[in-house]
Amino acid sequence: MTLFSDVRPNYGAGSLADVLPSALAAVGVSGPDPLGLRAALGAPRRVAVLLVDGLGWHQLPIAAPHAPTLAALEGRPLTAGFPSTTPTSLVTLGTGVPPGAHGVLGFFLNVPGTDRVLSHIRWDSDPPPTTWQPVDPVFVRAVQAGIRSVVVSRPEFEGSGLTVAAYRGAEFRGATGPDEVSAAVLHALSESPRALVYAYHGDVDRTGHDFGIDSPQWREAVAGVDRLVRMIAEGLPSDAVLLVTADHGQLNIPADRRIDMADDPRLRAGVAVVAGEPRVRYLHTAPGAAPDVLAAWRTVLGPAAWVGTREEAISTGRFGPVSPSFSDRIGDVVAICHDDWVVLATGLEPAPIARMVAFHGSYTAAEMEIPLLVVRGG
Repeated sequence: MTLFSDVRPNYGAGSLADVLPSALAAVGVSGPDPLGLRAALGAPRRVAVLLVDGLGWHQLPIAAPHAPTLAALEGRPLTAGFPSTTPTSLVTLGTGVPPGAHGVLGFFLNVPGTDRVLSHIRWDSDPPPTTWQPVDPVFVRAVQAGIRSVVVSRPEFEGSGLTVAAYRGAEFRGATGPDEVSAAVLHALSESPRALVYAYHGDVDRTGHDFGIDSPQWREAVAGVDRLVRMIAEGLPSDAVLLVTADHGQLNIPADRRIDMADDPRLRAGVAVVAGEPRVRYLHTAPGAAPDVLAAWRTVLGPAAWVGTREEAISTGRFGPVSPSFSDRIGDVVAICHDDWVVLATGLEPAPIARMVAFHGSYTAAEMEIPLLVVRGG
């Protein structure tokens, strides 16, 4: 397998969607345990899950010289859901179901019936999170079973649409940086004899986007994650386990692998709304224009991308079964980039996107394969 190999989501047997249901089973709550964590972990009473944004399985060897604690941990690869992008992955983790079931099917999505494009990281209460994403997160079931449930993330994320969509049911605690996050995780674990604690850390993803994988800034961010994991590990109760995972990996994208819609009128013709992101484009077309858009994008992108209709994209199974109520959030035409290509949309999306160095979202092993690393207490 290469970094560019096609990786299909392993829903129900080894995916990000399976982590929290299995963690809940590990602490004794009846229900599915697709990862077999109850037996593998020795039935711990308390589980913490740390999600490191952007630290995919294939980035671990690059990180190893700067993260000796991570490098020494036992673990295995899982798959992200599809698209391999943060909002989709966070809700997939939180709900324990594939993207087609929860409806957060990309970073930017068209709100059906409008020309509005919703950014899931700039989302408050419109559309209402429990309507846009109606599946109860795993934390709801955890609380009902008497498991103390806590989410630790950046303070500014409290109450956001994405937080409500992914984590409702859990108590939110704001923390920033390795010291605060580790202290908050350990404190939450100490408060109850049975607990499920989830923590999010985003510096690796941010530095990858801004400076690239293996840049000095990225290495520093990785070292910060290593310190965070070490501090949690040193304070873990003997009946607790820490699971370290990620939402996706990343790829550095060369300048000559960037196609911009702004530079080619054939890519703009007939397109009413552009959504998705540079590695997975959703094109909502003007009435009657879908066949021409499909043909033009196939011609222009050629070997750089798979280009198909909404129905063809759904039929691949990458999203999992897609609820009919969510299908029109996917474009009439979908372009999924191969290898290390991206399709930019200058003038139609935030300007910083075109300046990013590393990207994610597509189906490659570098983006789709994520770690599940284990730290045992005591």
